[in-house]
Amino acid sequence: MSEFIDGRMLIGGELVESRTANWLESVNPASEEVIGRVPAAGPQDVDAAVRAALGAFDAWAGLSMIERAQALRGYAQRLREEGKRILDIEVRDTGNTIAKLRHDITSAVRGIEYFAGLGTELKGETIPASADALHYSVRQPYGVVGRIVPFNHPILFAAKFGAPLMAGNCVVIKPSEQSPLSATVLAEIVRETLPPGVVNIVTGDGIGAGAPLVRHPLVKRISFIGSVPTGMAIQRAAAEVAVKHVSLELGGKNPMIVFPDADPDEVASNAVAGMNFGWMGQSCGSMSRILLPDSLYDAVLERVVEKAEAIVQGDPAREETGAGPMNSRAQYEKALVYIQAGIEDGARLVAGGTRPEGPEFERGYWLRPTVFADVTRQMRIFREEIFGPVMSLVRYQDVDEAIELANDVEYGLTASIWTNDLNLAMRASRDVRAGYVWVNGVSRHFLGTGFGGFKNSGIGREECFDEMLSYTETKTVHVRV
Repeated sequence: MSEFIDGRMLIGGELVESRTANWLESVNPASEEVIGRVPAAGPQDVDAAVRAALGAFDAWAGLSMIERAQALRGYAQRLREEGKRILDIEVRDTGNTIAKLRHDITSAVRGIEYFAGLGTELKGETIPASADALHYSVRQPYGVVGRIVPFNHPILFAAKFGAPLMAGNCVVIKPSEQSPLSATVLAEIVRETLPPGVVNIVTGDGIGAGAPLVRHPLVKRISFIGSVPTGMAIQRAAAEVAVKHVSLELGGKNPMIVFPDADPDEVASNAVAGMNFGWMGQSCGSMSRILLPDSLYDAVLERVVEKAEAIVQGDPAREETGAGPMNSRAQYEKALVYIQAGIEDGARLVAGGTRPEGPEFERGYWLRPTVFADVTRQMRIFREEIFGPVMSLVRYQDVDEAIELANDVEYGLTASIWTNDLNLAMRASRDVRAGYVWVNGVSRHFLGTGFGGFKNSGIGREECFDEMLSYTETKTVHVRV
């Protein structure tokens, strides 16, 4: 039996339990076995973390960019060294496949190193506004930043705080209560490598920990990754207390727009890859709507079904596994509701939709990769984010209808366009209402290019220089000569 994780929070450089004396248990979604626990923080814990961050702020902001970068690189190195330990925990805690999670750790380290190298680019401007004065601007940190991260990529989102730290801020992180165990290792790494209070980690649910962090009057900058309803609630709660800078990276109902000249084999392979079945579709950039012309529809459908049914499902710790369980009972039951809705609305279930067979699947939150054909825009599975392993294939008649269908949802996070016609690719990438667009590609993120959404998929951009700028305020100074 694997080690039981008895986690602690990190507040002011100390590993602590909650003042509530309560705990949150974490369950392995593959077996429903309790594998660890973390403190259930309350408002007093959050306040202590915020004040620890504020107490560390002057000294951290007073360091040179080179000193901050050195500290972050040391932290990134320890994160890399602890990669296997984190990987073992996250496989059990999330249900994500080991091959995908390995990439999350690598991406987190690279993101930290990227921002560590950008610090000296946080420049102001000189403005020739008059002849008798020097007019210039400088960028200054907010102070205390709150970051609330989701369950689907726990270590990637919790560990990747290079942008706010290089800008001179101190941070309070609230991991997801659904997959919090890797944050306990992160707390140990931070304690070893960064000054006390610069990064604080409070575990708990949205009511006990999340809401007090959002509403804390000393937290002027908040970053949230998660669902649209929660993002909207955070905006409302933040505005009730003070004027705050809130950035949101929210959900998606992402279209893959396939034009008639595309190769059906390549399209099918990338449609299945883009659906992120290794995360059981629990990734905001998943290609859940495949828009196809009549000329390719049947050929792509046949290939997609074949590839989806060929995915190896089982123990997510095995390298050959292509899909594990869903993250939690709530996510599993939500996906089942949408599958039933698809059937009732008249879509044709052509793959998956049920629990896989075999003794290893009798317990846990298992669902076969699912594909629906003949989906129309009126159906819930077309319009609403499922955040599960459910792909919809949709017919269109012409280019205008394809773009209209792509845009006919409240989301606008990612989109994928498949064609060898340059003019058509440029037109579609211009007209699709999404913040991150691939042409003849899916899923890959490119460090230095801003990731974020249009419409209800969020506000703000990450993984680029603009992210670091967003953790600063601009001060303009006028010096009469």
